Amino acid sequence: MSGVRVLVGTKKGAFLLTADANRQAWTVDGPHFGGWEIYHLAGSPVDPNRLYASQSSGWFGQIIQRSGDGGRTWEPMGNQFVYEGETGTHQWYDGTPHPWEFKRVWHLEPSLHDPDTVYAGVEDAAIFRSTDGAKTWTELPGLRQHSTGSRWQPGAGGMCLHTIVLDAVDPQRIFVAISAAGAFRTDDGGETWRPINRGLRSEFLPEQEAEVGHCVHRIAMHPSRPNVLFMQKHWDVMRSDDAGDSWREVSGNLPVDFGFPIAVHAHEPDTIYVVPIKSDSEHFPPEGKLRVYRSRTGGMEWEALTKGLPQSDCYVNVLRDAMAVDRLDECGIYFGTSGGQVYVSPNGGDDWQCIVHDLPPVLSVEVQTLP
Repeated sequence: MSGVRVLVGTKKGAFLLTADANRQAWTVDGPHFGGWEIYHLAGSPVDPNRLYASQSSGWFGQIIQRSGDGGRTWEPMGNQFVYEGETGTHQWYDGTPHPWEFKRVWHLEPSLHDPDTVYAGVEDAAIFRSTDGAKTWTELPGLRQHSTGSRWQPGAGGMCLHTIVLDAVDPQRIFVAISAAGAFRTDDGGETWRPINRGLRSEFLPEQEAEVGHCVHRIAMHPSRPNVLFMQKHWDVMRSDDAGDSWREVSGNLPVDFGFPIAVHAHEPDTIYVVPIKSDSEHFPPEGKLRVYRSRTGGMEWEALTKGLPQSDCYVNVLRDAMAVDRLDECGIYFGTSGGQVYVSPNGGDDWQCIVHDLPPVLSVEVQTLP
């Protein structure tokens, strides 16, 4: 492997950070789409030059951009995301029904096998698929039209489908997470879906162990173990060993179990990373100390990773899509903050360095391991 490319989406543009395999000297390219909110950038695992970006504006709406040359040039693609069939309603905060309304694309997930196939998770919560490189989009309506759909409600950030995890072994299996509805799985390529929330508990729900209504922040999987899932929930870090059929808490000795991102080491399936945040009302690190926590045992036993990270007067947040790992022999861990910093650890979390600071608030971080 020759190096890495880090794809950073911010509130005011996209940035591409590149380095060789040593990950010490970095080149910063951007902003692309300056002034626009870039909710997510993603690269194809099949063709590293194929990039997709979700460009959004409250004034001008939603645009999907595509690059075929690693981000040097971009072209706008099809942006018609039309809900199929009966739109129905979903539940609002006060329990009243609201019609489904397309607002923006939160997450893009390129196929593991075809650079022209890409999935999009949108707000209000639905999943779309394109098979022609993002020119046209078709909803997979079985999810939104699930019998529980009328009970889904928006989290503080909106009712967004923000996580899409593709099974590396079974191409028919897809996992998604919705705020605030929970996690869902399809085993038939998106035709039918079922909630996979057994074991989740949410104190804000009238029925705390309800089938749906849980605010799942992020799901992560190691591709070699598609039945093992890790979840950062609104509160609680969770683990499933049966593809989501049941969950158990693995928060263990974390200082607090609220947070947004969760990631799995590229070569160690039981090594996971989270960033604890003080609370759901105070979105900053406990004690003003920015600490990534690592478990080498799949949860319960956690260690604070601090070397190179600010340990005083730090009040940034790390959002759900703002942590990623590379696939180099010594796995690199990356995350971005609401203060505009992007950090890397080239040795699995032992040491950290700031690649760039003073960017706009970071919304998403993805990394490509370049051939």
